[in-house]
Amino acid sequence: MELHALQVFLAIATEKSFSRAAERLLRTQPAVSLALQRLETELGEKLIDRSAKDLVLTDAGRTVLDYARRFENLRLEMENSLAELRDNSAGTLTVGANESTSLYLLRHIENFRRLHPKINVRVRRSLSSKIPNELLDGNLELGVISYDPPDERLTSTVIYTDALAFVVSPKHRLADRKTVSITDLAAETFIAHNVISPYRDVVIRAFLERRVPLNMPVEMPTIETIRKLVQNNQGVAFLPRMCVEQEIEQGLLREVKVKELHVERKIRLIYPTRRVLSHAARAFLDVVRGK
Repeated sequence: MELHALQVFLAIATEKSFSRAAERLLRTQPAVSLALQRLETELGEKLIDRSAKDLVLTDAGRTVLDYARRFENLRLEMENSLAELRDNSAGTLTVGANESTSLYLLRHIENFRRLHPKINVRVRRSLSSKIPNELLDGNLELGVISYDPPDERLTSTVIYTDALAFVVSPKHRLADRKTVSITDLAAETFIAHNVISPYRDVVIRAFLERRVPLNMPVEMPTIETIRKLVQNNQGVAFLPRMCVEQEIEQGLLREVKVKELHVERKIRLIYPTRRVLSHAARAFLDVVRGK
């Protein structure tokens, strides 16, 4: 089997279009279609359901896609390694992070880019819960998460300690309060983040233990949308303090301390314990550790 055939299939599956895949690969559409047909013949399986209106992968197609991604990552890893042999400062660093933990990387990335301007840095957005497995599968070199993964195959380094902040609009009834109790929040409308996290569980458990209702009629996919809704006085929220520091300083949001809740967020950089890291990854670790 030729690696090129898998690259063609990966492009088709990623772009969800034969024509866009052809443009991406700088090939003609008939050449892309022929490469896919040859791959299907060689594997003895149909990879795309051609009866569907949109491009839909078969079960076999989804399986092959997983391996095609792994092969592509291995190819890139090989090319990076060869580039590093020619030039110790060259290469690409791929880091997995979710929306909020990406913010904790900014200072380190700035320092890293100043020291190693020739190394490309790619921060790939991923669910925090999936990053450990992506690291172990070889899809990422480093990951940033807000919990300590219970897996001895991974090593973690704390790069930042943050806390959850309870924030309200300056127009909110609690805006002038310095502290409140959980019981004061029974009637509040909470704008929730619809991503499962240990800190969401801590907040829910704190309300349950005190038998205070936690009203979460609105759930949003990003911290930015939650922040905007709170600013517009559509509800209140618990958010990572680093994500709202600027808005608090500018007076767009008010932080109110909740007596019963002080939740620290330790942001960790994680990587496979036994895998040989690239020069770029090792250099980034040195920057994070202040070496």
